[in-house]
Parts: sequence; structure tokens; C-alpha cells
Amino acid sequence: MTPVRLLALDLDDTLLRSDLSISFRTRNAIRKAESRGVTVALTSSRAPAAMEHFAALLGLNKKPGFLIANNGTIVQETQSGTVIFDTKIPPPAALLIFDMADAEGFAVQIYDDDIMYISRSNEFAEYDQKITGLRQVVVENFRSMVASGCHKMLIPGDPMILEPLARLLSNYADDVSIYTSKPYLLEILPPGTDKGTALALVAKKLSIPRDAVLAVGDSMNDEAMLRWAGYSVAMINADERLKEIAALVTEKSNDEDGVAELIERYILGSEDLTVKGSVDGR
Repeated sequence: MTPVRLLALDLDDTLLRSDLSISFRTRNAIRKAESRGVTVALTSSRAPAAMEHFAALLGLNKKPGFLIANNGTIVQETQSGTVIFDTKIPPPAALLIFDMADAEGFAVQIYDDDIMYISRSNEFAEYDQKITGLRQVVVENFRSMVASGCHKMLIPGDPMILEPLARLLSNYADDVSIYTSKPYLLEILPPGTDKGTALALVAKKLSIPRDAVLAVGDSMNDEAMLRWAGYSVAMINADERLKEIAALVTEKSNDEDGVAELIERYILGSEDLTVKGSVDGR
């Protein structure tokens, strides 16, 4: 197999444990992989400000690495903080989405630096705030905030009623990309934007071929990067649809150091990543 030179890791439910920690074993495995020439890219639906703490835990603020934030709308170098890619939802689309969601009784939220701006309070946004650690601010004239465009928009709500909303939005807003990052969270991105496109940009910048890139994730917003990467791995706790796409499925979950085991066996060890199946070969 081609040696892995770029390792793309989703954060929530992949690299991070349920308590949002990164175990010593995982940090050690990543450090050893880096010593063998592997560059790490952290990928997430989180805003950059909500990713920087985890980058610092891995020491990426002091060495080369990348943040693929907002599901690919921002790509940032970890050591210098330099933004190498930045795109936004066009203003007309942002206004249309807000108006439609608001008319259906849904809240809409956007991230800016370390603040979560939201059009109305709700229980799902409260939960998202706990996960991201961002400060929540309810904005009365939210429509004016999105009038100039935004990196991404989020619509929190009951999963049972978010799905029909997603279909409705897709029928009218055809110049955006719509994902479900969590069952209770609908994400709207600029057209043609996803983790796969952003990962390809990082690989190109580093002159790393596609077949030397390994991507690991758990949810359907990871689909594009798993499809693009030469090696694709889904967590055992991943969405079943993602497991069907991935070449390998870990034996261990995010709470059992599944990423560490993957690195130890396939990057630091000599086992072959190219065989379809689970990490333990079953």
C-alpha cells in the first residue's frame, strides 16, 4: 500500500471522546505518525474558534497542520493561522433560507469567531452550545446578519421535522449544499463546498497524491472526504450509510480510542488498509 502522508480526522464522535477529550494514547499515536512525515488535518462542522483548542491539545499550533472548518468553507493553517480558503453562502440564498425556515417556525444560527448567533432560543441550540463551547447570543434582527452572506447556516430542530424542511429547502435553494451533521442539526453551505473539496485543496498545497491520503469520519458530512481520499475509514459508531461507503470500519468506537488503534496498526504498523472490511479484518 502507498504510505499515508496526510491524515484527515473528523472531530466529534471520531477523534473526540464523548466527553470531548483526546486520550493520551490517541495523542501519542498522532505524534508518532507525524514523526514519520504524516501531516494532520482536523476536519469539522465546527467554526475555527471551536476547533483551535483541540489543535492545541495535539500541538498543531506549534507545527504544520490544517483546520478544515465549517464543513469545508474555511481552510486554515494551524501553525501560522493563515486562511488559505474562505467561501460564503451568497446573500440571496442566505436570505431565502432564513425566510423559509423562519416562516416554518425554525430557528436559524450562524457561527462567527467564538460566538453562536441565533434567531430564537431552543433546546437543540442549547445542546449544540454545550458541545461547541461557543457563547450563544440571540439576535432580534437576525435577517440583517445574513444579508451579506455567511460561511454556513444551521437549522436546529426535531429530526422528524427537519427532514421535510431539508426537502423543501432543496426545491427552492438550488445554489447551496445541504447536510445533516447531527440528527437534530441541518447545515447549509455554499455550493460545491464539502470536506472532500477542502481536503483535496490541502493535499494539492502539500503536493501529496490522493492515494496517500487517509480520511476518518462518522457522519454523512464526512462522506465527501471519505469518497475523495485514497484510504477511507468509518468509525464503528458511524452512520450505517457511511460504513457502506468506507473501505474499512474500525473495531473500536471514539470512546475506545478507535483512531489510535487505526494509526497504530495501519500507519505505524504494517497491516494493509486496502482490504474491504473492518479494522480487525472481519
